[in-house]
Amino acid sequence: MKKKVLIVLGGNSREREVSIKTGKACMKAIRRLGYKTITFDPKKQSFLDILKKKIDIIFNALHGKDGEDGVAQSYFEYLRIPYTHSGVISSYNAMNKIISKEIFKKNKIKSPKYFVLKKSVYNKTKLNIAIKKNKIKFPIVVKPVNEGSSLGVKICKNILEMNKSVKFLFKKDSELICEPYIGGQEIQVAVINGTPLGAIELKPKRKFYDYQAKYNSNAKTEHIIPVDLPKKKYKALMDITLKAHNLMGCRGVTRSDFKYFKGKFYLLEINTQPGMTKLSLVPEISAYIGINFINLIKLILKDASINK
Repeated sequence: MKKKVLIVLGGNSREREVSIKTGKACMKAIRRLGYKTITFDPKKQSFLDILKKKIDIIFNALHGKDGEDGVAQSYFEYLRIPYTHSGVISSYNAMNKIISKEIFKKNKIKSPKYFVLKKSVYNKTKLNIAIKKNKIKFPIVVKPVNEGSSLGVKICKNILEMNKSVKFLFKKDSELICEPYIGGQEIQVAVINGTPLGAIELKPKRKFYDYQAKYNSNAKTEHIIPVDLPKKKYKALMDITLKAHNLMGCRGVTRSDFKYFKGKFYLLEINTQPGMTKLSLVPEISAYIGINFINLIKLILKDASINK
């Protein structure tokens, strides 16, 4: 009897549209692998309704809030149904940029220094003090603590721009993280089931690799593979990525975002629910090393489990 896979997609986050594209692409591949499939959208039903569907495996295709921050995962654990990707705590920690940065720092993985702004106590004077105290020079990157896909990321050239960006972002978010803009190469590394797959370099035509550069083909971001790095540096990058993946307790597939500047790698964040659309980077990296999309999905399903 064919096993039944539930593809959880859509959801309530700002990344709903991309999640639907990811879910549909993965569903086609899962069907090709011989499974029965049904889709489930938490925007339209409660997670608890999954129990009625008699499912063997959950394929988590959600992105953003409630999908990759431990919320969905806590329901899957409660339901005791094997699910793909990372578990509750690793998902929460990876989504929260403050927690993940502290884990990197504690374990000697380079990441840009930062400070946090809270909406409840924010004013322009405190912003000035924070910039001076932390010795951070412009341009400064401001972004929400708990968002993915570069949503809400602003690069500010001066204090006026920054104050304006902060006020704008506080309309939707209560906590922001601020860090110096790191130049150099933008490199992303994929890991699957504890093995680094490889890396890809991005040269966005836009200001940086933002939401549009990621998901809109008209943005014409240049993808460079293999990455232009010396062999020793490439190996070091794979080692750092795997170290971070394991430290965070990640499972299945992840994508780590780096900047390589003046001979040093800076880890910006780990994505525990990387996109699987036709423009997505993990499928592109895996295809380059000879793993087609269907086999990539097969590897992700292989790791489906509970008690993560």
